[in-house]
Amino acid sequence: MRWEELLGRFANQPLFHTSLLGVFPDPRPSILVQLSRWVNKGKLAQIRRGWYLIEKPYRTKEISAAFIANTVVHPSYLSLEWALQYHGLIPEATFQPTSITTQRGVQFQAVDRIFLYHHVSPKIFHGFVAIEISGEKIVVATPEKALWDRIYINAFQNSFSVAWLKGLRLQNIDRLNLENFRRFGALIHKTGFASAIDGTLEFIRKNGRNS
Repeated sequence: MRWEELLGRFANQPLFHTSLLGVFPDPRPSILVQLSRWVNKGKLAQIRRGWYLIEKPYRTKEISAAFIANTVVHPSYLSLEWALQYHGLIPEATFQPTSITTQRGVQFQAVDRIFLYHHVSPKIFHGFVAIEISGEKIVVATPEKALWDRIYINAFQNSFSVAWLKGLRLQNIDRLNLENFRRFGALIHKTGFASAIDGTLEFIRKNGRNS
């Protein structure tokens, strides 16, 4: 497999998995060795096991970290801090993609980003939509589910408190649909989590115009 052959096949699809390289006649071990050489030369970036990205200036299109996050762990959707900032619910710009998946939780570093995935059970793997950003289709949590996911993940690490909620520095909370948020809250039947949802609803009512 020559570099020109790889570009001819994948320049317009610069994020690819090694399973797609069966179109080349070379033995798989030889292909993997060649990929490693191109990574060392800066022509490719290895995103995670099996996934590679053609580096600039060799690729013919840009690939965002959000698109990479959606693609290399499947199924998954962007949520938590990334989705909260996308929806304008927190003031900080979030450059590290934070995602939810039904696969094993994982964290890895690539293309100057830290990709973080939290595991959830399939029964709560919803509340996301497909959007288009700069021509890329991205799957991202709704505003309500992004906040719900943040509270849910925190519940496994710390106890809920209004002080913790204030620490998120939520803004534009009038954009939240309280009925949708309540509906997500009903997915988990645990007293402590129910209290966290109730506390969040009360905080939103006190600090926003929605009721």
